[in-house]
Amino acid sequence: MAQTEPNLDHGVSWFLLPSYWAKMVVALIAFLCFANSYDGDFVFDDSEAIINNKDLRAETPLGDLWHHDFWGSKLSSNTSHKSYRPLTVLTFRINYLFAGGFYPVGFHVINIILHCTISVLMVDVFSILLGGLQFSNKGRRLNLAPKTSLLAALLFAVHPVHTECVAGIVGRADLLCALFFLLSFLGYCKAFRENKEGHNFSIFWVLVSVILGAIAMLCKEQGITILGLNAVFDALVINKLNVLELIQKLLHKDKSLENSGLLRKGLLFRITLLMSGGASILYIRWRIMGTGPPAFTEVDNPASFADSLFVRAINYNYYYSLNAWLLLCPWWLCFDWSMGCIPLIKSVSDWRIIALAALWFCLIGLICQALCSEDSHKRRILTLGLGFLIIPFLPASNLFFRVGFVVAERVIYLPSIGYCILFTYGFSLLSKQAKKKKILAVAVLGILLINVMRCALRSSQWRSEEQLFRSALSVCPLNAKVHYNVGKNLADKGNQSAAIKYYREAVRLNPKYVHAMNNLGNILKERNELQEAEELLSLAVQIQPDFAAAWMNLGIVQNSLRRFEEAEQSYWTAIKHRKKYPDCYYNLGRLYADLNRHIDALNAWRNATVLKPEHSLAWNNMIILLDNTGNLAQAEAVGREALELIPNDHSLMFSLANVLGKSQKYKESEALFLKAIKANPNAASYHGNLAVLYHRWGNLDLAKKHYEVSLKLDPMAPGTKENYNLLRRKLEQLQKKGSA
Repeated sequence: MAQTEPNLDHGVSWFLLPSYWAKMVVALIAFLCFANSYDGDFVFDDSEAIINNKDLRAETPLGDLWHHDFWGSKLSSNTSHKSYRPLTVLTFRINYLFAGGFYPVGFHVINIILHCTISVLMVDVFSILLGGLQFSNKGRRLNLAPKTSLLAALLFAVHPVHTECVAGIVGRADLLCALFFLLSFLGYCKAFRENKEGHNFSIFWVLVSVILGAIAMLCKEQGITILGLNAVFDALVINKLNVLELIQKLLHKDKSLENSGLLRKGLLFRITLLMSGGASILYIRWRIMGTGPPAFTEVDNPASFADSLFVRAINYNYYYSLNAWLLLCPWWLCFDWSMGCIPLIKSVSDWRIIALAALWFCLIGLICQALCSEDSHKRRILTLGLGFLIIPFLPASNLFFRVGFVVAERVIYLPSIGYCILFTYGFSLLSKQAKKKKILAVAVLGILLINVMRCALRSSQWRSEEQLFRSALSVCPLNAKVHYNVGKNLADKGNQSAAIKYYREAVRLNPKYVHAMNNLGNILKERNELQEAEELLSLAVQIQPDFAAAWMNLGIVQNSLRRFEEAEQSYWTAIKHRKKYPDCYYNLGRLYADLNRHIDALNAWRNATVLKPEHSLAWNNMIILLDNTGNLAQAEAVGREALELIPNDHSLMFSLANVLGKSQKYKESEALFLKAIKANPNAASYHGNLAVLYHRWGNLDLAKKHYEVSLKLDPMAPGTKENYNLLRRKLEQLQKKGSA
């Protein structure tokens, strides 16, 4: 395929490296940007998508992955997010199986490798997009823009906005999608390898491109957009269509259109293949989803819930401008942009309207140049740049359906390709006009260096939840979810006082934030501030009547306030809204035990263990209640059943050992006590009760030894000191008898 267009590299002061070395440099720099994230923790959404996702476990059939969403919920469920990414989940499952558990290092390493691979592929992609598609006589693709393609690939590799995709394990979906997205594009280009003047093409490679696009969509929804971009590339690069001229001919019904390259070069046939493939893929996906789109809440995407069409439109466009700004200046990055982080624009007097005007001024200017420029080279590059910037972003634009976020850095991983094309083209134009080209090159090199440092800094923030959440406080101080997550992280570490402060701020920023109310109520309950805890939890269930966790916690508070009837009603309301709620059955059993309703308590705890066989507390309470009521045989049976299910639980060993001791099965009781002590050697009660067993059994020396260990661990242990004194008196009496 002949190329007569000017060389974009001409006059550009930049590094010229052989293809192999260029790719090595890009891979190395991409690796340096994100290498420090390799030993990070599971953070933010990783918990739900990986740790709590049963689809990663070996016991879950592989077939279930094709019927579940990204988070492990059934696609047919009304609560499903409908994010259908089975291939991404499959890679998580492989990671889990090879690591032998939830060890984040392997997950992070794969993400880093994927980004490096994608960055290397970008060298080839940019060489085509910037330099055009041309093959040698031997069918080898030529790189007509080695300098600018290297620069564009470096810009992509070091862009800080990619940190969420690389350092956040959930970003694997975007990385895999991008990988197959690029492979689909490169496969489509291969269809024209044997092309002479554009008349012939390989149907095989067009179909391969469609299949790779389908695989990209099975990694993340954006992948389907590559089929549209392939069509745009075909029209502009393969057929060299002038879009403005074509529109004018269509409007004037110009008969010369019939003889144009549109039909002669098979463009319509190839576009038909792409459209048919895309439509088939979308139809299959729609059938798999089973129901309509997901139901998001107002806090996820407030603009989409605005009554006024004007407010919705103006805010959507403001969100677009924020995404554009993140590409231009990726300094203020945040893990979550919802929950009031970006207040709604409700009036044209809002100064933020300037951002919209600036965005559309730039876009309209670029579109005019892309359509109207007499320079076909400029038209092609600007149109491809805008295409790669806009088309992959469309699924996240709110234009076709409501999305569950305001701004999400991960969704501009693919659109950043378009940004890199436009930036590099602008740099090329400036280089040709600038007298001091080296100064311009140094400036761009400085931008790359700053981005590398920013990537390294941002990657370190993604290594732990504490750093990640705190980094967002300065970027989105109005985001209630940021304060909530900081508070939750502090509470998990036992710093309740500090957690209360952040939970209160989250509720202040969003008075309807029921999860913050629930967690704050929980902490206040533990601190015995029951009155305020009850007020918060009552308000939470009033705002969201189906919030089962808040109903359960309200029941616990009411139980503590000795309002037993209200507590029972709250527990049953929680169970009504969440049928399978083992923790609620456990707490209901505790309430019944306090009321001496032993049969009801045992039934409630039994329900908890049926729903969650590893519910150690429910098993323990059943054993203890049966023991205390003299049902030793039944207590023993329950204890043995529990240990079969949870063989390494030392608290169950301890409870069953107590029962066996009372049944005078001393040897078996001793074995369980010793096993429990081995698992938890610092439990004073374990030593104390073993001492009682030896005391009762007649092994007085061993009894004395374990009484002393128990008292050393807990000098105030109830009953232990009295038993120890009884034993000492008995030993003294035996000594006197022996000496007499």
